[in-house]
Amino acid sequence: MNVDTMTDTARLTFEDKEIELPVVRGSEGEVALDISKLRGQSGLITLDKGFKNTGSTTSAITFLNGEEGILRYRGYAIEDLAENTSFMEVAYLLVYGDLPTQKRLDWFEDSIKMHTLVHENMKRFFDAFPLGAHPMGMLSAMSSTLSTFYPDSQDPNRSMEDIDMTIHRLIAKLPTLAAQCYKHNMGHPMVYPANDLSYTENFLYMMFGLPTDDYEIDPIINDAINKLLILHADHEQNCSTSTVRVVGSSQANLYSSISAGISALWGPLHGGANQAVIEMLEQIKADGGDLQKWIDKAKDKTDSFRLMGFGHRVYKNFDPRARIIKKSADEVLAKLGINDPVLDIAKQLEEVALKDEYFVQRGLYPNVDFYSGIIYRALGIPTEMFTVMFALGRLPGWIAQWKEMLENGEPIGRPRQVYTGHNARPVQPLAQR
Repeated sequence: MNVDTMTDTARLTFEDKEIELPVVRGSEGEVALDISKLRGQSGLITLDKGFKNTGSTTSAITFLNGEEGILRYRGYAIEDLAENTSFMEVAYLLVYGDLPTQKRLDWFEDSIKMHTLVHENMKRFFDAFPLGAHPMGMLSAMSSTLSTFYPDSQDPNRSMEDIDMTIHRLIAKLPTLAAQCYKHNMGHPMVYPANDLSYTENFLYMMFGLPTDDYEIDPIINDAINKLLILHADHEQNCSTSTVRVVGSSQANLYSSISAGISALWGPLHGGANQAVIEMLEQIKADGGDLQKWIDKAKDKTDSFRLMGFGHRVYKNFDPRARIIKKSADEVLAKLGINDPVLDIAKQLEEVALKDEYFVQRGLYPNVDFYSGIIYRALGIPTEMFTVMFALGRLPGWIAQWKEMLENGEPIGRPRQVYTGHNARPVQPLAQR
């Protein structure tokens, strides 16, 4: 393979053929070979299991550099956004491309608040779910069900105003549905939205309030939730985001595309990581709380045990989001003054990981899943709801990716394969098999 930097093409030689491939350069210096026409020119396809080295699209939404610990939404550093904006501002940024003016933010927030209620008939669906149903299963089902209440949304080839309406409805209603999933499993009455509250305040109210009580929202807790939603809002072409784009490429409606993303996020290798952190800490506690024993197990290459919430598949040095949310985790724990042996183990484990040479040399620092799990545990949110919280944050990113895919007129997703099964063979009569 030779790359001609003067003409931005690469030449691939295979057997007696030479194929020219365009070179695509991103705004942050990323370089890619465009293989869109490779099969037509040569009969070849590429094989990349898990698409780890395949760019499925060009995107202007999120830039991620795992080697240097950089994460930016639309060019803005995640650290700057978490410190200086609200989740609603970040949602607007992802969906529309720029941070809003006060006038545009007011328009956006007012529109969201007009659509927070879900149809009363949807209560019947919740009644049909068994007590203890996993909230991600309920949330995925209810998200897709929304499309049946808004049949016009099932055609993605509509005006931008119509698409905006669907986007706003979904951003407005997903927290309501998420809170109803929690209330269903708690056996509590559902709480209607309070639209005089901010987006995060309203969600906390619907989660923890009761219809007959005033629920006082602590600003430290609200700030922590706001930051967590911002930190989870988008993360480039990950499993669930790619799922949303592929499903959307078939011209499936936004509700169904997001439902598919929720299902992908449900997997323990993706959105379930912060739940796995708490389960690991509970395992250590149940074993007697001997932290050194489990640290030694983590260092033993022959032991299958792995510390959950440390290191990251993408970030090779540190997770920039973890530095931000660590402060919020410390503030929440100090504010609530919780006496929880599991959280005590978490803090001890954090201290070891930040100082122990084994973890430091390998970049196995606590990541965002570690700290988010601590915060959710401290707030009394059940571990099964952790991934729902993740989905609330990721929603505007999924929407932005779906919208970009639609606006770019991208073709339907259709990966190739390398067939490794039987060659052609005849069907033998039943008696001869």
